[in-house]
Amino acid sequence: MIFIVEQQTVVVVERFGKFARMANAGLNFKIPFFERKAGRLSLRIQQLDVKAETKTKDNVFVHMTVSVQYFVNPEKVYDAFYKLDDPTKQINSYVFDVIRARVPRITIDLLFEEKEEIARAIKEELNETMENFGFIILNSLVTDIDPDQKVKLAMNEINAAERLKVAATEKAETAKIMKVKDAEADAESKALQGKGIADQRLAIVNGLKESVEEFQSGVQGTSAQEVMNLVLMTQYFDTLQSLGATSNTILIPHSPGGIHDIMDQMRNAIIQANEVDRVQKRKV
Repeated sequence: MIFIVEQQTVVVVERFGKFARMANAGLNFKIPFFERKAGRLSLRIQQLDVKAETKTKDNVFVHMTVSVQYFVNPEKVYDAFYKLDDPTKQINSYVFDVIRARVPRITIDLLFEEKEEIARAIKEELNETMENFGFIILNSLVTDIDPDQKVKLAMNEINAAERLKVAATEKAETAKIMKVKDAEADAESKALQGKGIADQRLAIVNGLKESVEEFQSGVQGTSAQEVMNLVLMTQYFDTLQSLGATSNTILIPHSPGGIHDIMDQMRNAIIQANEVDRVQKRKV
């Protein structure tokens, strides 16, 4: 005759097989032999995991797990208890229906991107139907999408190939940049080297010019050509002395004719250097 109802629980009491009242949490009484407890309903949030198998637009079979969170509307306990024999079966049926209606329209790649849309569609479909039976759908989540093992391996291989392709492209681009930088450095080095040689020759020419002018001012009656020949001969013998100081032996023509040829070559080089200097000054 006395019974206790737990918190967040409702007990349906019937009298002679007919609904009589709802017994809420706490201490309750019933008339012996006339009334009985027909059943209990939990008002807590419950979760139902629905697993469904379907195929995508590109004919890939997948196993999907949808978690549906729902609870009994306290204002419609009568409908929740009497209108549905097994609410979990009803929820399963609607989840299967939505999954098999939407997933075959999209590919396996889009399935992972649009799982939230599918979960939203399941919630809307269930809310519209289950509300009439006294249940409120709190949320629905697509918690797992599991394609066939071979499909997953193929997808991983495709992903790995794409990453290798990107890595190869980046490596080639890096090698290209290094070659361009090396070429630029080499060109700059050669330009600086050429400028250094030109400056060196210009300095030699200016030094010879000063030597000729000083010799002419110190020794009256000498021509510029005679001074130049003397300077060239002096430098020639200085060069021979430097070569003799090394351990190597160099054979060069040392006849009067050979010396004359060397002087002509040196003179022509100086004249060309002077011409280059004059052209450069004109450009400046």
